Amino acid sequence: MPHTVVFSDQAPAPIGPYSQAIQAGNTIYVSGQIALDAQSGQLVGNGEVTEETHQVMRNLQAVLDAAGFTLRDVVKCSIFVKDLGNFGIINEIYGTYFPADYAPARETVEVSRLPKDVQVEISCIAVK
Repeated sequence: MPHTVVFSDQAPAPIGPYSQAIQAGNTIYVSGQIALDAQSGQLVGNGEVTEETHQVMRNLQAVLDAAGFTLRDVVKCSIFVKDLGNFGIINEIYGTYFPADYAPARETVEVSRLPKDVQVEISCIAVK
C-alpha cells in the first residue's frame, strides 16, 4: 500500500531520520512527540511534567491536523514516561484531550530515558 509522509510546521521537526507521521490509506501513524516548541525548537516546561504533557498533546494535534485527522480519530496511543510516579498528572491532562466517550486504547510504560531527557513522549495511531 502506498504511503504519504505527513509534515506540520506547527509541530517540531523530526530530530532524527524519521517522519512526524506516515499516512497509509485511512490510517495515520504519528511518531512519538515530546515537549518541543515548533517555532523555537526548544523544550517547553523546564522539566515540569504538566507543561510537557500539554505541549506533547498540542504537537500530536498539529500533526493530526496536517493530515485532516482529529483527536477523535485516534484509536491507539503509546505513552512513555521517565517516572511512573507522574502517571496521575499525565493521565489527568491526557483525559482532557481524550474524554471517556472516545478515549483510545493505550499503554503507559516507564522507561529509563527519553530524547532530550524529557518526562513524557506520546505516539498515536488514528483511523478515519
